[in-house]
Amino acid sequence: MPGDREAPGGREARRGRRARGERRERSGGWLPDGPEEGSAAGEGPPANPEAVARAICLRLLTMAPRTRAQLADALRRRDVPEEAANAVLERFSEVGLIDDEAFAAAWVTSRHAGRGLARRALAQELRRRGVAEETVEDALERLDPDEETETARRLVERKLAGTRGVEPQARMRRLVGMLARKGYSPGLAFRIVREAIEAEGIPSDGLPDSFE
Repeated sequence: MPGDREAPGGREARRGRRARGERRERSGGWLPDGPEEGSAAGEGPPANPEAVARAICLRLLTMAPRTRAQLADALRRRDVPEEAANAVLERFSEVGLIDDEAFAAAWVTSRHAGRGLARRALAQELRRRGVAEETVEDALERLDPDEETETARRLVERKLAGTRGVEPQARMRRLVGMLARKGYSPGLAFRIVREAIEAEGIPSDGLPDSFE
């Protein structure tokens, strides 16, 4: 009868709900962020804190390398007890899953090559990620001063053409500012930019030695 006709999409909606229910049943009531409220898993005993800590750390390390401080912060935000968090972090450090020295060394290499960052900027990034000062200094020793200077030159060369036609002092200020944002010292930045502009035939007496 017309009154008994099923509404369009009703059958598909019921199938979708049934499939979702079957998936929940197969997974024991677990969702990506934990057990579903009211499920058998949700009504079971509390999860072991160390197991929770391990799962959180493994998930984060699978997405990207992390420092010990970053993982500790993530565990605090998830209210993992400090004792359980420390136990897991110690174990992960022992087996090499957490290695701040390797993290810092790789960070310096990749960020200098990929972004042209100098020592000062690299140190700030590592400190923000909780790397110990001694580890930061050891990693930065891998960056050769001559390599840092050559990187600064390449950065200026890439930007130089786009500043042609700009008044010399404004041009120099723009290029020096670009290097400063990447962590290069004012003295090195001025020297590299001045050399690059002079190589184009711009008289050196039209260029400032520094900016106040």
